[in-house]
Amino acid sequence: MRIPRVSRSPMIVVGCMTAIETNLVEQPVEAEADELVIRPVRGWIGVDWAEILRYRELLYFLMWRDLKVRYKQTVLGVAWAVLQPLFNMFLFLMITKVANIDWGKERPELCIYAGLLPWTFFSTGVNLGGLSLINQAHLLTKVYFPRLFVPTASIAVGLVDMAMSMGMFAVLLVWFHVPPSWQIVFVPGLVVLALMATLGLGYLLASLTVSYRDFRYVIPFLVQGMMLASAVMFPLSNVPQDKQWLLALNPMVGIVDGFRSAMLGRPWNFQVLGISSGVTVLMFIVGLYYFRKTERKFADIA
Repeated sequence: MRIPRVSRSPMIVVGCMTAIETNLVEQPVEAEADELVIRPVRGWIGVDWAEILRYRELLYFLMWRDLKVRYKQTVLGVAWAVLQPLFNMFLFLMITKVANIDWGKERPELCIYAGLLPWTFFSTGVNLGGLSLINQAHLLTKVYFPRLFVPTASIAVGLVDMAMSMGMFAVLLVWFHVPPSWQIVFVPGLVVLALMATLGLGYLLASLTVSYRDFRYVIPFLVQGMMLASAVMFPLSNVPQDKQWLLALNPMVGIVDGFRSAMLGRPWNFQVLGISSGVTVLMFIVGLYYFRKTERKFADIA
């Protein structure tokens, strides 16, 4: 389809009709108009990083909006970001006491809380990101902007909650008289891995939920099943050595175990971390490009 592109020249309004008419007559007319060719894109659509960079301010405002909406008209406000992992820590601690799970020389409270830091971010992000498109379908049909920003903003807001939860972890270290390990310098890299895993699965579920609405009921079961298999309530050392690689196919296993090693100075399990990191990168690429492939249909079926 070819659409003529009309050239608009500036016009000065003088206040009298004759001056306006004279100005209109004097405007030069191009002999040939430019044409804009619009063609449908087939197959896998690459990520337009230049476009994402141009709209970066919009991503910031979407994140700010989601952050305000999350804690709007709440009694405790941002304190929920700390209370949620703290409550889960006490709950998982009682379960480990009943199950007689051995944590070795480390405090079980710190081990559980360190594992809950990436897991809480992951579970919250997957739930919010997976439902972000159908919850904000009105945006998809009104104006064009990079659709990746919708699940990205919903997921990235969780980084603020994780930062506040890390502040609570520092308080727990002081309370139990445990000095921080120098390995804490590796935490930013593990946060990037957790963000990639959450974005990858969030992109995939967001695009699937728009096309197949029953996926909104699959997300809670998926997150719950991954929690039980993510070694949040038990140390990875309790799993037989020859079975750990199978458990590491869940990307959060290596990330959770890595957080404990970085924040408490525990030995690193590089085999599990390497497998989980590879699965994380693969999941991020698949989720990103599947989202881009199905993005063309969002405005029609949302």
